[in-house]
Amino acid sequence: MNTKAYGAEFLGTFWLVLGGCGSAVLAAAFPGVGIGLHGVSLAFGLTVLTMAYAVGHISGGHFNPAVSVGLWAGGRFPAGQLLPYIVSQVLGGLAAGGVLYLIASGKAGFDLAGGFASNGFGEHSPGQYSMVAALVTEVVMTAFFLIIILGATDGRAPAGFAPIAIGLALTLIHLISIPVTNTSVNPARSTGVALYVGGWAIEQLWLFWVAPIVGALLGAGAYRVVGSKD
Repeated sequence: MNTKAYGAEFLGTFWLVLGGCGSAVLAAAFPGVGIGLHGVSLAFGLTVLTMAYAVGHISGGHFNPAVSVGLWAGGRFPAGQLLPYIVSQVLGGLAAGGVLYLIASGKAGFDLAGGFASNGFGEHSPGQYSMVAALVTEVVMTAFFLIIILGATDGRAPAGFAPIAIGLALTLIHLISIPVTNTSVNPARSTGVALYVGGWAIEQLWLFWVAPIVGALLGAGAYRVVGSKD
């Protein structure tokens, strides 16, 4: 059992959820200096970039169940490691959600009804986008995320730059899709805050597991076709 790798995945996912969702909950609309959509997008990208350099050499730096599934489908990750990786990632997300709740609830007037950075569709989409729009967005964004991950970590790619490409990809994904779903592409990120919100966030959570995993499988399949060594 590779406990160090599982610990690295826990820490990486913890930082992703705390840094990304924390920026949305605590800093996005702060009076006068709120970071807004652009800042939240950058924050998510920076969490992956920093932890990929910090612990990527220990676990591979997945920090996302969909990424683990996609790497397995792309022939880069053993099936026997999927479940413990996913459990570690979800636990990391939940722990970060708990820490964020303790921080955010220290402000007078805090209310989970504000969403707590949860992902949603329909009336719970930031831009009121439909379930179909949310599904398509999450599938496509995750597919391209996996294509970028598999390409940037390919042995033929320039060495040492993968975390930068992956972090910037996640930033771009958020710039595109925050208005649609608040951006998931990561079931652990979605679960990490949804369980504290309850109600609608849990009812809609299925989409933010199904769509990213489907997208990851499609992205891995696409890269196996275009990136195969002839």
